[in-house]
Amino acid sequence: MRRIGPREVLRLQKINFVVLRHLLPALLRKKNRNPEYLAPRVRKVVLALGPPFVKLSQLVSSSPGLFPAVISNSLRDLLDDAPPEPWDTIQPVLEKGLGPRISQFASIETEPLAAASIAQVHGAILRDGTEVVVKVRRPGVEERFRRDLRLLRVTARIIQRLSKSARVMNPVAIVDDVVTTLRQELDFGREAASMDRFAANLKSFGSNDLIRVPVVHPDLLGHGVLTMERINGIKVDDLMKLQLTGLPLLELLKAGVRAWIEAACEHGFFHGDVHAGNLMVDGNGKVVFLDFGIMGELDETTRLVIRRGVVALLHDRDFAEVTRCLAELGAQMGHRATEERAANALRQLVEPELAKPLAEIDYNDLFMRALRLARPKGVQLPRSMVLLGKQVLYFERYAKLVAPDYDILSDTYLLEFMLE
Repeated sequence: MRRIGPREVLRLQKINFVVLRHLLPALLRKKNRNPEYLAPRVRKVVLALGPPFVKLSQLVSSSPGLFPAVISNSLRDLLDDAPPEPWDTIQPVLEKGLGPRISQFASIETEPLAAASIAQVHGAILRDGTEVVVKVRRPGVEERFRRDLRLLRVTARIIQRLSKSARVMNPVAIVDDVVTTLRQELDFGREAASMDRFAANLKSFGSNDLIRVPVVHPDLLGHGVLTMERINGIKVDDLMKLQLTGLPLLELLKAGVRAWIEAACEHGFFHGDVHAGNLMVDGNGKVVFLDFGIMGELDETTRLVIRRGVVALLHDRDFAEVTRCLAELGAQMGHRATEERAANALRQLVEPELAKPLAEIDYNDLFMRALRLARPKGVQLPRSMVLLGKQVLYFERYAKLVAPDYDILSDTYLLEFMLE
């Protein structure tokens, strides 16, 4: 990534201006340094700075265990209800991407069903009466993302050098992941292929009858345009509506989590953005995975190490083996840490939590204790664990909503294929 140029300098000035404009009162007055005061102002900052910051806010909005819930809640609707582009700017992208094939549509809704940071989705009907949705990329979004991500990478490097707490979470790896996945999200041809591959993997292994992936219309795929079947359903975090359906929500939760774990640890090809806007339950009681723009891949060696580590942690309670697996994945244990010390520290931190139901696990407290433990020893998590952990946090939130008394960490159903 090249050094920042004049345009990035101007953008950095704007970012500083927007941040100071909305957050300076909290910095100057101690009584304002609380989540309730900050939440609406953080939201204004995200909206003012546009799609790249909307994208980065997804981790915050889907992880109230690590961030104050009031701030997470204030950003949650931006997952799939960001300010949309007007139809007159979207229509040219659609027409250019499909060319003469656009005549296959009988009608297209000008108001989007959902709008996110990269693209927005419009309902449509084909001439044969088939209901579909059309995903259309926002114009000019690629350059805006690349510019802002260059700035964020420079910022992450500075933070990583100056802050031992931040170094544990490997902020450069997080930004690098966003850069990598951006290339995937902008390529709708790749996304279509990912949908087919993900669905085929789940059909080939185990029992995934409760999982559904939308079917792509390959003849209506073009640059910046992706057409797929329309599936109506309820988002996984809309607990009130889900409860009214009378569906077995715990069973669906377990099916969704198991399918994702299987995808990552068996097939090595997993959905890399399972926030609430990308998961829903359809009218037939199936868990629907949406938006395959971000996919993660793990080679066989990494998969086997992760499987060893997960089984050692959740089934065998072998913390020495967990420590060895983390080291094999690239974790930096620090200059003063031995394997025995690291294993004992991990045991003291994690073992008391393993027998608790979800409602009793305070992930914010657990995270802060882990940070205090790791910071003075120079520990840094491996990139693969940071990125997988982000998805686990999403599922943890849904599990707490649907089944707060569920002892998810002791449920061998989720790990059966690993134990075999």
